[in-house]
Amino acid sequence: MTDTPDIPRPERHLVEALREIGSATISGELRNLGIRNAAITGPRAFTTGAVAAGPALTLQFMPMREDQFGSDEYEDPEKQLHRHVLYHARRGDMVVVDARGDMDSGIFGEMMLTYFAGLGGEGVVIDGCIRDAAKARTLGVGLWVRGVTPNFHAQTNIFPFAVNTPIACANTFVMPGDIIVADDDGAVVVPVAMAEQVIEVGGKHAEWEEFSRERLSQGGDLRKYYPLRADAETEYLAWKTQGRS
Repeated sequence: MTDTPDIPRPERHLVEALREIGSATISGELRNLGIRNAAITGPRAFTTGAVAAGPALTLQFMPMREDQFGSDEYEDPEKQLHRHVLYHARRGDMVVVDARGDMDSGIFGEMMLTYFAGLGGEGVVIDGCIRDAAKARTLGVGLWVRGVTPNFHAQTNIFPFAVNTPIACANTFVMPGDIIVADDDGAVVVPVAMAEQVIEVGGKHAEWEEFSRERLSQGGDLRKYYPLRADAETEYLAWKTQGRS
């Protein structure tokens, strides 16, 4: 029987606060805190308009070696580790897959994603492809992928090798249990130990941007309101006090 580890999960209030901040602000603030490569560059929003956040279940693929993996899609399914990462899924989890940027293998299809959705899975980020694309879009799971293919997960050049170990998804380091935030701008990785810092600085950033956006939409001076200049601080503080109007 295949035995794979589960992940530590952060407190849910941290996940929800990061969701509200969004990937773009988080990426910038992590850079200011010393994490230069927080964005998973490559996978793009396949379910546009979706926003997902949750702890990372990780799946690592390796280049195919036939003595390590059978060639039949349904040969001894319990040896197929792409199934086992989903066995760990709980409500609100994200699955992050290092599929080596492979464009020929569909890591998950409709049936696997239906199972994940039924467990309350939040989203999937894959440095590679899915299949059954039209049906996958209807499941209510956020999807960030490089593309789609009719092939199954190990049909061509890669095979699943490890579950819930550190991975490099699109050359971005992901630890099991890291908080993933994904939206139309892409996916970012937040180390759990830094989540509260990111929430503090990112929340402030998001708040003054809301004020600046409002002023800019009214014809305000870009030089004054973005970034927020010192001579706009009094106006900003008054806006906060008066209930953002």
